[in-house]
Amino acid sequence: MNEGTTPLDRATAAEYASWFKALADATRIQIVTLLARAQRPMAVKEIVEAVEVGQSTVSAHLKVLAEVRFVLVEHRGTASLYRINGACVECFPTAADVVMGRPVPDPVPPC
Repeated sequence: MNEGTTPLDRATAAEYASWFKALADATRIQIVTLLARAQRPMAVKEIVEAVEVGQSTVSAHLKVLAEVRFVLVEHRGTASLYRINGACVECFPTAADVVMGRPVPDPVPPC
């Protein structure tokens, strides 16, 4: 079997699947784009106001996004601030390209 017809290794496929699953929700897409465009850490309250859903819903979505490292949390006293993880944002297009059969870029972005 030549390299062009072999699947991704299982560990890489599982990681990519977790990324796609994390983005398979409109509110999470809104949160990711908000944080990416803001280019600064944001409090949950700010995110709630921007995406117009409840605090508990935003918190649940942020937990999912943090689990796959799309967002990073920074604790300041009693406040938690969330920011986009630029390294993962750089990796995502590469992951999508690889899954769709395009060649792996050289070098692969760090994730």
